[in-house]
Amino acid sequence: MYSSLNYKDGLAITRRGKVIRKFPMVLGVDLAGKVLESNTGEFKAGDEVLVTGQGLGETIWGGYSQLARLLADSLVHVPAGISAMQAMAVGTAGFTAMLGMMALEHNGLRPSEREVVVTGATGGVGSIAVALLAARGYRVAASTGRPELHSWLRDLGATSIVDRAELALKTPPLASERWAGAIDSVGGQTLATVLATTASYGSVASCGLAGGAELLTTVFPFILRNVSLLGINSVQAPKSLPSKHGVGSPANYRWPSWKPLPPSSRFRK
Repeated sequence: MYSSLNYKDGLAITRRGKVIRKFPMVLGVDLAGKVLESNTGEFKAGDEVLVTGQGLGETIWGGYSQLARLLADSLVHVPAGISAMQAMAVGTAGFTAMLGMMALEHNGLRPSEREVVVTGATGGVGSIAVALLAARGYRVAASTGRPELHSWLRDLGATSIVDRAELALKTPPLASERWAGAIDSVGGQTLATVLATTASYGSVASCGLAGGAELLTTVFPFILRNVSLLGINSVQAPKSLPSKHGVGSPANYRWPSWKPLPPSSRFRK
């Protein structure tokens, strides 16, 4: 089996979050591998399958184990053309980024001259979000505090770089309209600033709290600019989610090629 290293796994190891709900527990919030045995008609021995979330590493032993017994409803087939290892290279982070982009497009986002900002852009979700949005034709502003990775972000498709300190500053309830939309994995003041600077009828997909869970904002972006705040939860995403979003299956999107993080930087925020 294969699994990936996620922010939630780090929270569990460092006891910074109440991730593990019962002990003992094996971590790994996602996994991909081959079916050994199945008592459903949906899967058969030898099928390559994957699962993200669904309680892995929280209430169910996770992907860092060698074997797993899971409900068929939590599994999907690994898409044709990629291996189980490649599926976990994308992993929960990539799935979350894709859900964020799908939600934005479902809410009306289309490529334009105005940029879409991605916060935490050198993290797992952020870096894949930059690549996905760029591949779809969007102008992407990548927010980071790591100048040594600016060129890598531009290789992913970012059209500009925004210092994360700029977005961490407290702004007025409404500031100059700057972003067509956003995928935010930081939360806290960064999310509040992004909301205050999103253009009228724009949308912000919120999928993380690396910068804090508290959100201090006002209703002004919502009632004066019709900005939408969209919650992204990849843990309990049902198989029918793509049709509910009305933008097609993730398989219909073109997955881009991108360079991996340098070995010394991999898995770091």
